Amino acid sequence: MTASVDDHLAALYRLRRFGIKFGLSTITRLLRGLGNPHQRFSSIHIAGTNGKGSIAAFLSSILARAGYKVGLYTSPHLVRFNERIQVNGQAISDEDVARVLEAVQLVYTQGDPPTFFECATAMALHHFAVAGVDWAVLETGMGGRYDATNIVQPEACVISNIGLEHQEYLGNTLAAIAREKAGIIKQGVGVVTGIRQKNALTVIEDVAKGKGAPLHRLGKEIRTRRNKDDTFTYLSGHRRWPRMKIGMIGEHQMANAALALGAVDLLMEKGLLISDQAIYTGLTASRWPGRLEVVSKKPFVLLDGAHNPSAARTLRKFLEEAVNVERLIMVVGILADKTWKPMLRELASVADTMILTRPQYERAADPDELAAFVRTLSQDMVVVPHLPDAVSLALEKAGEGDGVCITGSLYTVGDAKAYLDSIGFHSPC
Repeated sequence: MTASVDDHLAALYRLRRFGIKFGLSTITRLLRGLGNPHQRFSSIHIAGTNGKGSIAAFLSSILARAGYKVGLYTSPHLVRFNERIQVNGQAISDEDVARVLEAVQLVYTQGDPPTFFECATAMALHHFAVAGVDWAVLETGMGGRYDATNIVQPEACVISNIGLEHQEYLGNTLAAIAREKAGIIKQGVGVVTGIRQKNALTVIEDVAKGKGAPLHRLGKEIRTRRNKDDTFTYLSGHRRWPRMKIGMIGEHQMANAALALGAVDLLMEKGLLISDQAIYTGLTASRWPGRLEVVSKKPFVLLDGAHNPSAARTLRKFLEEAVNVERLIMVVGILADKTWKPMLRELASVADTMILTRPQYERAADPDELAAFVRTLSQDMVVVPHLPDAVSLALEKAGEGDGVCITGSLYTVGDAKAYLDSIGFHSPC
């Protein structure tokens, strides 16, 4: 009997028991067994603490509208694994998931099994080669230097920003984390960065200089100017794109768009043909689900996968400045390995009520442990361990003029999206 895609995915998820392993030896072996698919297309590699997915979405949208066939590899997914691997905006089919996983399994049965992320990365690169993509836009999973995606030899690199994250793996200082992210910089390959902290930026500058990699820093070599009509102008030493409009909400998306444009700028300097029309329409048409995603206006319902203190700070700013509701009910589920106390401080400062819950993921934090901390903030709060029940309670509590924000993790947002779809929750936006 032929295995279903669910059987294939169950086998893939079983690889999670091998945890997180840094290093490129396993992915090198897998790809060699597949005929080195990553060498059959050009790539752009993106690392950083926040904004990687948005930058990847901007870039893939622009390249596709310029007439190129574009693969996009991101993580994690929100609802279905297929979202991680896309070609020209279309998620990989169930049939192709089964096909590429079987191909990778044939290779790894001959040696030590890979981790979940190593296997998924090999699947994506193999699928892109078979699909005949011209370009692949790849987001690192964690860090950069020893991340499985660092097997590629890209035409451009982007390091979005630096914050304290995954400290047990990447280090306890911004400089140490920057050193891991800087591992994606290749000899002579241009890199764009939005890092502003001096000690972290110095690391990037030193690595780029040592590898002869042209460095384009947001605020220096590339700049933006906000216009009164909610557009912005991009400026560099040899490029000016006025009145750029973004398809995603949030002030921080201007910086993400500028970094994507910086990479486009680099590629055009190397001779890649991209029209201004492709750039403008690509930016405007870009969407990235689960990041400041408004799914309803009455009541106002916002999904945002803020999963670290800097992302929670960005969300808090957005809620303060751009959202006008009578009462804000916040549904929060966070992973246990995140720096969650400063996250909860940021979120609690704008929430009228907090409903603490947990996504269906083995690394999810115990909501009772979160609640013990939230109580010190004198917050109106309730614990509802089952996430669908937590979302249901929030919607039940919310009047027409109230708001619901579901946040804390992309896993929380993904589970919430799946639940809202299952109950047919569709409100006019």
